[in-house]
Amino acid sequence: MSKMALTIEIMGGRLIDGPSKMWMSRGLGMAKKSEFLASPVLVPLQGRRRQERVRRAVKGPMAAIREDIIKANNYTSLPEKAVRFKVRALVTVRNKHREDLKETIVKHLDALTDNIGRNVVLQLISTEVDPSKKIMIWVDLHIIETSNSIMISTGSVESKEPKRSREAALRDWSKKSNIKAERVHYTAEFTVDSDFGVPGAITVSNKHQREFFLETITIDGFACGPVHFPCNSWVQSRKDHPSERIFFSNKPYLPSETPAGLRALREKELRNLRGDGEGVRKMSDRIYDFDVYNDLGNPDKGNHLVRPTLGGKAIPYPRRCRTGRPPMDSDTKAESRVEKPTPLYVPRDEQFEESKQLTFSNGRLRAVLHTLIPAIKASISADNQDFSSFSDIDVLYKEGLLLKVGLQDEIWKNLPLLKAVSKMQESGEGQLKYDTPKILSRDKLAWLRDDEFAREAVSGINPVSIERLRVFPPKSNLDPEIYGPLESALKEEHILGHLNGLSVSQALEENKLFMIDYHDIYLPFLDRINALDGRKAYATRTLFFLTPLGTLKPIAIELSLPPAGPNSRSKRVVAPPVDATGSWIWQLAKAHVCSNDASVHQLVHHWLRTHASLEPFILAAHRQLSAMHPVFKLLDPHMRYTLEINALARQNLINGDGVIESCFTPGQYSMEISAAAYKNFWRFDKESLHADLIRRGMAVPDPSQPHGLQLLLEDYPYAQDGLLIWSAIESWVRTYVEHYYPNSSTVCNDRELQAWYSEAINVGHFDLRDADWWPKLATSDDLIWILTVLIWLASAQHAALNFGQYSFGGYVPNRPALMRRLIPEENDPEYANFLADPQKYFLLALPNVLQGTKLMAVIETLSTHSPDEEYIGERQQPSIWTGDAEMIEAFYDFSAEIREIEKEINRRNADPSLKHRCGAGVLPYELLAPTSGPGVTCRGVPNSVTI
Repeated sequence: MSKMALTIEIMGGRLIDGPSKMWMSRGLGMAKKSEFLASPVLVPLQGRRRQERVRRAVKGPMAAIREDIIKANNYTSLPEKAVRFKVRALVTVRNKHREDLKETIVKHLDALTDNIGRNVVLQLISTEVDPSKKIMIWVDLHIIETSNSIMISTGSVESKEPKRSREAALRDWSKKSNIKAERVHYTAEFTVDSDFGVPGAITVSNKHQREFFLETITIDGFACGPVHFPCNSWVQSRKDHPSERIFFSNKPYLPSETPAGLRALREKELRNLRGDGEGVRKMSDRIYDFDVYNDLGNPDKGNHLVRPTLGGKAIPYPRRCRTGRPPMDSDTKAESRVEKPTPLYVPRDEQFEESKQLTFSNGRLRAVLHTLIPAIKASISADNQDFSSFSDIDVLYKEGLLLKVGLQDEIWKNLPLLKAVSKMQESGEGQLKYDTPKILSRDKLAWLRDDEFAREAVSGINPVSIERLRVFPPKSNLDPEIYGPLESALKEEHILGHLNGLSVSQALEENKLFMIDYHDIYLPFLDRINALDGRKAYATRTLFFLTPLGTLKPIAIELSLPPAGPNSRSKRVVAPPVDATGSWIWQLAKAHVCSNDASVHQLVHHWLRTHASLEPFILAAHRQLSAMHPVFKLLDPHMRYTLEINALARQNLINGDGVIESCFTPGQYSMEISAAAYKNFWRFDKESLHADLIRRGMAVPDPSQPHGLQLLLEDYPYAQDGLLIWSAIESWVRTYVEHYYPNSSTVCNDRELQAWYSEAINVGHFDLRDADWWPKLATSDDLIWILTVLIWLASAQHAALNFGQYSFGGYVPNRPALMRRLIPEENDPEYANFLADPQKYFLLALPNVLQGTKLMAVIETLSTHSPDEEYIGERQQPSIWTGDAEMIEAFYDFSAEIREIEKEINRRNADPSLKHRCGAGVLPYELLAPTSGPGVTCRGVPNSVTI
């Protein structure tokens, strides 16, 4: 293509627009979350008092214009007839760091045409209406619930047009087009009438060919002081999206308090964000809508990639963001796949920013390089698919992947692709060497010890499965008509010798027995899982005893299989070893427990309870809560990047033949296990930290305790630190909610708030909408609880379940996500091989090289903090995210409390009496330490689910 042809294609028409037109139907924008810190700008209290005195002294309509501008125009007071004045806007645009050739050409064309009228045009909109101008607007009247959606009944009413300034163009765009700084500041000058009032919104029309990221706009010159517009949004070219964008100031308004000049804009903005539920979404769209998980399989490529739809009567599941892609050819109910590197649709402002995208892409590159070589090697040499010794695993961290698979051999070095990769390794770029996981950093043999196995149940990557044993032997809730006899094989004689002289009933009464129970969630799937090639699993139960030292120790593991017949032996109990053979059988049993744990952790506690269950609340928030709504402003930082990372998971992780299916024991049944947990286990009313601890029997209510709970296992790092963060969040949310909702009627009468919660349940969680356990939203306390739960799940709960994945799972024997062999019985043919070489048998039961290294590479990426991470207690643009000075001050108090919590966590990690987090070779528990640097740190609590 010639340069001229490329230019014509990019420009899409004439280079010069005619005179700009006033549009009756205006595209509406939304104040999206802040991505970068800006200089704080606060109006001093004494200055505001002085301005109030000026306004009270003026008779007639309030002056819109600042006092010094009035004096500069030789007025001692405002004239009775409106006079035009000029006010100034400071506009901050964030530059892209990287541009391809097409973007560079378009940027220079925009700079050229900006001088001849194809520019960026802004217009101020007042909170007041112009009494001389009337328009017909559509407003939301009430909510109608249908079988699969929430419909907003609308009607037309007569309204008055808001007062508007004259249009103004951004100045010096062409002069500043080559500035390489991260942010570029522009100015614009508006002409307004003296009776304009206070600006409440600003329209932006982008006549350029390229989108740009609008960070903030500050208007100076009004009597009320600077007016801030935290925009943080991509503004599309008018050729792609003809409607102009609109941004509201940072002043929050409940719907009933919306100034007359902004009411129509508020309604229309929300309708634009909802869309009409039709058509294929473009990557530049800003439309939020719901759909089922019907895009995980790929039946067009073969029956082996057929996957059921998640969401609906057959398989209940939360809803995800709608993309509108066409159906598959072979299954019209399945949505067509988009494979990487082509991105999946999420609304434009939900997509990763550059620094986050760069971090994620680098992690993906490492994952590709880490898995490429063993995949090639495995396809050629069947002898090199398994780890032959523990030193084979150790070498991954010392020498790198190329040496591990033998690519130092000349035959491999001469392959063209691998020559380039080999040079990369020789250059020291380190892309192919794995970082040493923290589990090995203090004690290389810690993973072998029973105390470490038990410790990770309360301070590892999955501290939310353990429960207090309340009945012995444990009972199943499955249907015996379907799954056969369900009595536990555990007997008193299995555990009596490990109870420090107590009887079983005494141990139960004194709260000394704990359990991790995966029997009911695994057993229904075991026949299908064990029929898969190279997959073997049990449904496990593990019992722990609380020692006099306050630490846990494992005392029995029950391994269950579906009964093969009336007299088949489908259950066995493995006890701590007393001889060499027993030691290896015990290690294999613990490995199977860890494999169960890895899958339930990933599919239920991590993916379902944080990622998937939050998405409906996020979609509904954008659809039903205006950017002006105080609750939207509160939730905004806790929704960042979640839709994008969930879309990427559907594309690469939880899809058919994706990472989860390839690297975890349940294989193609993985997401069905997640859906079964949603149907049978997940309850929103149990998702608070307090309710979850009580449900699992790990705590009992106790009003005399600081957090209203008594932990029955005192040295429980996740719960101890989590209660500190939960209480801080709850206190901050209570201050915020009570500021805007002084009584129950304000909650009940807030139609946007009620529509948000209703849609999140009745559409986003449609399959469970009729459950009687959904909390009501009728009082301030109801709202405080709901918001606290959502913020807890998005921040601390997700951090506790995510950022330690590589630190604990990066060493395959410590946490094998996949098991390939069952434990041999004495009459099994394999038993002789086991006795002859137990280490070899153990390694053959673990993932092979390809499976292990692939998972290591992926969880390393998932455990990584990006440089633009925003941690709990932080907000980008902290002084202007809201125009409410009281709430800014309250947020600073919350930030200070979070800093004190971090100090307390550091103190606890140095306390030798807390043996689950302090001791020789013991990792400190830092997963709930609020802050972190970038990279894999095993600490840090981001505000939202960002990875």
